[in-house]
Amino acid sequence: MKSNEVRVQRVCSILLITIDRPHARNAVNAAVAAGLAAALDELEADAALRAGVLTGANGTFSAGMDLKAALKGESPAIPGRGFGGLTEAELTKPLIAAVEGFALGGGFELALGCDLIVAAEDAKFGLPEVKRGLIAAGGGVIRLPKRIPYHLAMELLLTGEPVSGGRAGELGLANRVTGPGEAVAAAVELAEQLAHNAPLALAAVKNLTRAADGVPEADVFAVQRKEMGTLMASADAREGMTAFAERRAPQWTGK
Repeated sequence: MKSNEVRVQRVCSILLITIDRPHARNAVNAAVAAGLAAALDELEADAALRAGVLTGANGTFSAGMDLKAALKGESPAIPGRGFGGLTEAELTKPLIAAVEGFALGGGFELALGCDLIVAAEDAKFGLPEVKRGLIAAGGGVIRLPKRIPYHLAMELLLTGEPVSGGRAGELGLANRVTGPGEAVAAAVELAEQLAHNAPLALAAVKNLTRAADGVPEADVFAVQRKEMGTLMASADAREGMTAFAERRAPQWTGK
């Protein structure tokens, strides 16, 4: 489903996905959720695309859930895929958040739903739901304490106060911190770096990371053995080893 509120642009093997509702600070309504889900489907379905970058238009990532739309009965979630069609989706390809301006509430949770985060130093990350009688139910309460130390996560969750992009970098939330206006370019550069690696291996890393969450190691090693068997039988693994031996860049096929 196409949506005017979400734009996509192909940059070589990267899909740049932009939430485009600047008049509402890129808040997520039903149309944005549908548009994001469609964009992520495009990323997953096209073998020529190796990674995605998610950002917001006009210097704002996303102010979170569109409360006015929610009061009218609109849902910002997609069944089985969560808030914005992203927070519960199980993607096989890397997705990087490029955060400028505000990433508040569900906007922060969209970033937490990505694999990596690039933030402008003056960006603002916050989960203010407790100030409205709610909780960060799009993954914030669940994911944030796993990403940063417990007491620091609880400070953000219980006070609802935001932190800057610079502070997000210090906490380990952001992989890269850039100057204002430079987050998208840095995120695309990082995505291109990931895209040089074997797509099947990238997907296996993501699958195993999900499988290992809260599961005994013995069970995860069983899943890993299956993943490794698949990888070792792939043409890409043979190509990777051959290219190394021949001292050349590998040519991945995703097979």
